[in-house]
Amino acid sequence: MTPDPYDAVPSFWERHAAWVAPIVVAISSVFLLVVAFPPFHAPEAAYACLAPGVFWAYLRPRFRLYAWTLFAAQAVAWTINLSWLHPVTWAGLFVVGPLVGAWTGTWYLAAWWVMPRMIGRATAVRLFAMLGLSGAWVVVEWTRTWLLGGFPWMPLAATQWQMLSVIQVAAYTGAGGISFVVVAANIGIAAVVHRLFLEGEHGLRRRSQELLLALFLMLVCLSVFVQDTVRRGQYSVPFANVAFVQPDIPATVKWDPAQAPAITQVLWSTTLSAAALHPDLILWPESTTPLALRGGDPSGRRFVEGLSQRARAPMLIGADAIEHGPRGDQYFNAAFVIDPKTGVQTSYYAKRRLVQFGEYIPLRPLFGWIGKFVPIGDDFTPGSNPAPLVVPLPQGAAAFGVLICYEDLFPAIASEEVRYGADALVVVTNDAWYGEGAAAYQHAAHSVLRAVETRRPVLRCGNAGWSGWIDEFGMIRKVLVNDDDSIYFRGTGLAHVTRDRRWIGRNSFYVEHGDWFVIVCAALAVLSAGLLAAGKLPETETASSP
Repeated sequence: MTPDPYDAVPSFWERHAAWVAPIVVAISSVFLLVVAFPPFHAPEAAYACLAPGVFWAYLRPRFRLYAWTLFAAQAVAWTINLSWLHPVTWAGLFVVGPLVGAWTGTWYLAAWWVMPRMIGRATAVRLFAMLGLSGAWVVVEWTRTWLLGGFPWMPLAATQWQMLSVIQVAAYTGAGGISFVVVAANIGIAAVVHRLFLEGEHGLRRRSQELLLALFLMLVCLSVFVQDTVRRGQYSVPFANVAFVQPDIPATVKWDPAQAPAITQVLWSTTLSAAALHPDLILWPESTTPLALRGGDPSGRRFVEGLSQRARAPMLIGADAIEHGPRGDQYFNAAFVIDPKTGVQTSYYAKRRLVQFGEYIPLRPLFGWIGKFVPIGDDFTPGSNPAPLVVPLPQGAAAFGVLICYEDLFPAIASEEVRYGADALVVVTNDAWYGEGAAAYQHAAHSVLRAVETRRPVLRCGNAGWSGWIDEFGMIRKVLVNDDDSIYFRGTGLAHVTRDRRWIGRNSFYVEHGDWFVIVCAALAVLSAGLLAAGKLPETETASSP
């Protein structure tokens, strides 16, 4: 006797799908997104971190359930990723983490609308919709560079910071091109899973065009890698022997005037140790000196000039500047060049992109009561001049574009400095505020992206780490570590920096044309949405899914 199918015991999924799906999607999304970023070494996780939410969207869950689940997952994931903020501000962590999570989570609303409308559509329509959804992610990330003052920390591209075969496309598209490929791979994986498990036997006999398109995009990245980086060693020419000084001055004493003698003693001893390596240039990190080099106590200027003469090498250092004017004093977070023969150069670079609630309070009449998260006194004033600093080297003068701390998050700043003639980029920073967690590694990932985008070497000097040299192709050629293989220490190191002669005096496509790829992505998103809206939402058995 054939059993009645209505007497069959419902499967676990059928009985509990309403709550199992959101839990599985949330947990897997959080885990994959967290481990994809530094300091973890699992860049492959980035190619699946969005797939659970995309696959769930295929099943047409209720909008409110879907939105709240993915917003919560993103808020948790980004709070974990930004947990390095807690040594400075717990309140800031629990505001910024969920805010960035909700910001990036808006992309899932587009996925909820797009994915069901791809079912049963022609291949061309599905692939165009896939490109449009990938483009929407790029646009969302781009808005983070300017909306609410800008906080573009860790775009999805940053997960690939050590994957040379993937990141080379950034020289043409910017970091957005890397994110585009990663998102496309996530959609391709979700499409394969949907086809294998929900489209029945017929689906098993067909290839997934979505996955094939994602693989094609990855092959495009690989072709750029092969074209631009193979045999690059034969094009290398010497540039400079650069010494990095990590004074490892605790953030808690940096702004205490009573600690100035101890700080100068540390700078003196570590710099002379660096000088013993016979460098062509010595780098100090951000805001190193306890005294302003311009407009402050003249003893600060005399100290660095005497040290440069003793070291017999030019120095590029982070230090404050004070400009006195009729409207009062203006304070700048700046970088200076000290020539051992002529002293502190008149021209200096002033940081142009300041950190909200760290270096200034935005909309002070409204938010002034909040105060700053770090004790740096009055608000800094943003600079406006992108011109590089000229440093005398044995091979001839070289122009260094300077990025102070937070500025290497912004592609447009680095590109502008290269257009102004920078031969190399220097990042001076102080991540010691955030302890010895993930901040320094996550921050360094952005410098890798800037190197590839601009095809310029990036020299990075941190107060306690991450310090080192990244070449034009994003390869990390030198990282300062101690005997315990830690980047967090007081000490020095030397890098024999070279340049690829193919890029001397030549700008990358991205430097010349800027964020053209963002415009293309926005057009793809709008056009694909219009194409999908013109079709009827297909009736399938999954329409009753949670």
